[in-house]
Amino acid sequence: MNFAVFLTDVLLILIVFGSVFLINKTPSMCLKYSPVLLSMFLPSLAMANEEMSALMPNQPLDLTQHWAGYLALFVFAVAYILAMTEEVTELKKSKPMVFAASLIWIFIAIVYANGGMSEQAGLAFRASLEGYAELFLFIMVSMTYLNAMEDRGVFDSLRVWLLSKNFTYRQLFWITGFQSFFISSGCNNLTTALLMGSVILAMGKDSPRFVTLSCINVVVASNAGGSFSPFGDITTLLVWQKGVVPFADFFALLIPAIVNFVIPAAIMNFFIPKERPAAVMEAQTMQRGGWVIIFLFVLTIITSACFENFLSLPPAAGMMLGLTYLKFFSYYLQKTRDNYLKLTPIDLEGVKIDYSDPMRYIEQPHLESNQTQAQELPFDIFQKVANLEWDTLLFFYGVMVGVGGLSFIGYLGVASQHLYGTIDPTLANILVGIASAFVDNGTIMLSVLTMSPDISQGQWLLVTLTAGVGGSMLAIGSAAGVGLMGQAKGIYTFTSHLKWTPVIALGYAGSIAAHFLINGRYF
Repeated sequence: MNFAVFLTDVLLILIVFGSVFLINKTPSMCLKYSPVLLSMFLPSLAMANEEMSALMPNQPLDLTQHWAGYLALFVFAVAYILAMTEEVTELKKSKPMVFAASLIWIFIAIVYANGGMSEQAGLAFRASLEGYAELFLFIMVSMTYLNAMEDRGVFDSLRVWLLSKNFTYRQLFWITGFQSFFISSGCNNLTTALLMGSVILAMGKDSPRFVTLSCINVVVASNAGGSFSPFGDITTLLVWQKGVVPFADFFALLIPAIVNFVIPAAIMNFFIPKERPAAVMEAQTMQRGGWVIIFLFVLTIITSACFENFLSLPPAAGMMLGLTYLKFFSYYLQKTRDNYLKLTPIDLEGVKIDYSDPMRYIEQPHLESNQTQAQELPFDIFQKVANLEWDTLLFFYGVMVGVGGLSFIGYLGVASQHLYGTIDPTLANILVGIASAFVDNGTIMLSVLTMSPDISQGQWLLVTLTAGVGGSMLAIGSAAGVGLMGQAKGIYTFTSHLKWTPVIALGYAGSIAAHFLINGRYF
């Protein structure tokens, strides 16, 4: 055996044992799982395939049984495990994924450079980068609008309205569920889940069972709501940007998505307490410009759809135009801010601030004792861009560029041949949805799109549905579940969600049946 390969084997053994020990904290688990991982990734197993002189110089090299391929697969797997265990390791998920993506392309570049094919590797990397750039710009604009709406108190206004209506637990269960369903069709599922989670925790502080079941309901509803909208979830966004499903056809999944949400909710409803929580009276708070920003966000989504449908331009181009709507409105808010400063006489002995007014009141030293001045907080659009969830954006860079590297190596072609070439496409797409309960649905969907299987429009809609809602079966299967576990620590947990997995699976099966019943014309 070559000494360099032997040395690489030794290093991989140390990495595998170290990674398994980090995750499980027990040496016995290292001994249990490490042989399996080592048998998959040791480069010495690829020695018989290192000879590439017979390959055509202008064709992509098949590196699936080459040391570079094994190393790339191993590095990606370790990085993804670290990303999935972010809550345990406290290591931001973007760090291992970006590092892994860089290493994967370094391995590829070394092999291609030795074969005099560096230009081909560079072109492949740029193709992966282009796909990420479109996704990045789309999500960046969407997140900026969400931050702007949060700044103007849009979400707080919704939360306060719910808290003031004195709903029963069961009513609140359904209200937060349906609101999660429809809000997530325009916002990401994590933002939707956290918004509704704050309401649930406030209303259910005396009923842990209500909080647990409502959190499960919100996770299912958020994932289902995002599955029928082209911009509601990372899976649908990827499919839309790829162009395999036209914009209007996504809405054919509306009824199956509702079925996916309603079936488990109807069953869990019987286990919700019948009591009525105490009403919380608090004034609503929406600052000036809140409704306008909501309108501009809707207009931006329409602009993006028009760019794709009528101009054949990427949706990201329409989103960037929509960002300028918000920029100009930000300029207007800044220039007219001074016109909205008011002097309002109040009794300082019993100060009561009227939060229904879009202004906030602060005491000014130069005023008389019975007066305060209303002052609106400044609005800076570039601050909203700076406050984006950069860890998530960089995580998707690592995922998309890393998956692009694995595809260029040849692994996704092999996977596609086994998944869509040997079994029925319907079964394959159902299995993809189940896999999304364990692996991020965006990664799963990206892998399927990269495989580019030859399937019907109905099957593309099916895999879009299953990948979008399959993550609801486990708490770790979606960003909504992970976020709520952190928000409702000790009440909504992985175990509490797992108890209701069979019920959620009924909704999963029902949505698939509804898709075949309603959308048979697409097959």
